Amino acid sequence: MKIAHVVCTYPPYRGGMGNSVHSMVQTLEKLGHTIDVITPLYNKEVVKDDKPNVKRLPVIFSYGNAAIMKGLSKILDEYDIVHLHYPFFGTANIVRRWRQKNKNKHLVITYHMDAQSLELKKNIIFRLCAKYLMPKILQSADVLITSSFDFMNSSQAKYVFANTKEKWHSIPFGVDTKRFSIREKSAELLSAHDLDPKLPTILFVGGMDPSHYFKGIDILISALRILQQKRIPFQAIFVGEGSLRTKFELEVKGFGLEKSIYFVGGASESELPRYYNLADLFVLPSINRAEAFGMVLLESMASGVPVLASDLPGVRTVAQKGGGVVEPGDPMKLAEAIIEYFEVDPQERKYCAHEVRDVVEKWYSWEFVAQELDKIYTDLQKN
Repeated sequence: MKIAHVVCTYPPYRGGMGNSVHSMVQTLEKLGHTIDVITPLYNKEVVKDDKPNVKRLPVIFSYGNAAIMKGLSKILDEYDIVHLHYPFFGTANIVRRWRQKNKNKHLVITYHMDAQSLELKKNIIFRLCAKYLMPKILQSADVLITSSFDFMNSSQAKYVFANTKEKWHSIPFGVDTKRFSIREKSAELLSAHDLDPKLPTILFVGGMDPSHYFKGIDILISALRILQQKRIPFQAIFVGEGSLRTKFELEVKGFGLEKSIYFVGGASESELPRYYNLADLFVLPSINRAEAFGMVLLESMASGVPVLASDLPGVRTVAQKGGGVVEPGDPMKLAEAIIEYFEVDPQERKYCAHEVRDVVEKWYSWEFVAQELDKIYTDLQKN
């Protein structure tokens, strides 16, 4: 089958949606499908590194990660199945109109997350789209996919979900279980950042730009300050880059935590797995439903590192299998949960490392995800 995946961002842009589509497409190709990725051409410099199956279309209009791509409808005519990754403002409605004109084609939509922003103007646009446009877009699909029904039951699309349940499939996102695996701590990284291999080590991985405001970095910093006040020994590594990084670094310095919290910037493809291996506990302190799954949780679990995440729909579906959850936005409860974890016997923690790895291998490999998608594509072609 010839399939197009339409997504608002794609590597080298660092974002969960684009990265998941990248891995999804690579694995589906191994099953014999011809798959192209259609994404906006925001930056001409990235084209030189693209594979032939990545089509970056010129942008007529863009606002943040929203875009209208030139000539999209005509290009979509080439495919048997179009798989849209939502939200993708501007483009999503073009895909809907294309589907209305092409009844013999098939449309699959994966609902990744609710769109939310701290910017008032953006949030107003997101809410209007969620109320008036998003239901029409979702209802135009033959098949709808979510990472978990738990998330959909409280999402902005919950009423669409309730009224079209026969269309929905729950398929989690996956992780590269070869790239992320249990390894010894990297002596090179320990030395580069002057880290103590004997200290309990907490890890955060995520974007530090306004688009990723929901990651809750402020909450984690406040929780770590509580650990410091209680004289709990620890060191924390923050992997990520963005315009808000300086703000967080100043916050850490203001709390006198600069000798315990290390901002290492963005990690390369080869470095990132080794940062996970430095950690004893991974923390994802997201504050709202803009975090709908948490790919980083899978990367951590695949690396044999238990996780602690906010008790949010969708996120908890993963976190409870690989560690625990805490109430969102509460630094004190987060600090207490971190302390409780490090009070566990080291041998038991070692056993947990292999346990969380087993969970990933069974339920969250990209091979498993691709097989589930393959069933959907095959069923559509038969109809």
